Amino acid sequence: MAGNNGGPWGGNRGGSGNGDDDDDRPQGGRRPGGEPPPIPEIDELMNRGREQLRVLMGGRGEGGNGRGGNGRGGVPPMPTRNLWLMTGFAAVVAWGVASFYTVKPEEQSMELFLGAFHKIGGPGLHVAPWPFITAEVESVTAERTIDIGTSRSGEDAGLMLTGDENIVDIDFQVVWNIKDLQDYKFNLADPPMTIDAVAESAMREIIAQSDLAPILNRDRGAISDRLTELIQTTLDSYQSGVNIVRVNFDKADPPEPVIASFRKVQDAEQERDRLKNVAEAYANQVLAGARGQAAQVREQAEAYRAQVVNEATGQASRFSAVLAEYENAPEVTRRRLYLETMERVLAGVNLVVMDGANAASAVPYLPLNELPRANAAPASNGGSN
Repeated sequence: MAGNNGGPWGGNRGGSGNGDDDDDRPQGGRRPGGEPPPIPEIDELMNRGREQLRVLMGGRGEGGNGRGGNGRGGVPPMPTRNLWLMTGFAAVVAWGVASFYTVKPEEQSMELFLGAFHKIGGPGLHVAPWPFITAEVESVTAERTIDIGTSRSGEDAGLMLTGDENIVDIDFQVVWNIKDLQDYKFNLADPPMTIDAVAESAMREIIAQSDLAPILNRDRGAISDRLTELIQTTLDSYQSGVNIVRVNFDKADPPEPVIASFRKVQDAEQERDRLKNVAEAYANQVLAGARGQAAQVREQAEAYRAQVVNEATGQASRFSAVLAEYENAPEVTRRRLYLETMERVLAGVNLVVMDGANAASAVPYLPLNELPRANAAPASNGGSN
């Protein structure tokens, strides 16, 4: 029982108490009969590795079954030099993996010393001795988007009340990136949620101060610029470290249930504006004609007034001249005035003047004043025939 009682290795292993060699290796180079010893099984090799690791961590081996013991009351074996080297190398590799990191050109790193801010790192290779210093890498130039609106987010966030008490459905997109990594990490618990809330609040404030028609037609660009400025101002007051790149104002429509009625109202308003423009054009035309006629009458009256004034001025000047001549030669002037007056009076009178000799031979009853008319009547009758 003392010879080959230990199994295929030709000897007993660990804890048999027979004084044989206590090494875990098989005794002798060959088995009885001259055959070479068999290769240990994989399960046995794995069990040995686990036992050595347990001993390295301060445990005890299983001395009673020959695994991990050396036949001396179960005292664990001392770790070998190679095992120590392998363990140290693995620890150094693990520390290097945890401590060295790289930062891409579009990224920044923030290093924390025992949880407190240490510094900001730029692109390149960095070392943060773990576990005292940890690093967080974040993309700072990449543009991120937040969609707000009924059709974008699936919620009623796009329904807003305008200044003229109408409801408008608005969809817009906020494009942002990081401008201060320290503020971004320490001052905001949930940056996307904060930006979403600030953007929606700012848009509601702007829409509440605007009428519906400009929002739908011409003021989208102005609203987008004002919204960008308002969001950035609010986030800066929070020290958020966020930069608003732009705001894409994509849609502004009436709510879906009333859009058909709204379009009818828009058509009616356009027809009203058209008729109003036609009426204003006609009014301008009539008013321009009336103003032209008034100007013409006014010019004619002004011309008549100037004519009358000038004639009166001329007559007054003529009278003053005659008066001066009359004062110089009253009799001559009186005679001249008499003759001029008689000339004007008798110019339209059909008068025949005869001297005394011819007057005795004239027929008293002959209507001399009718002779020119009688002579003119036959002439006119002869011409008509």
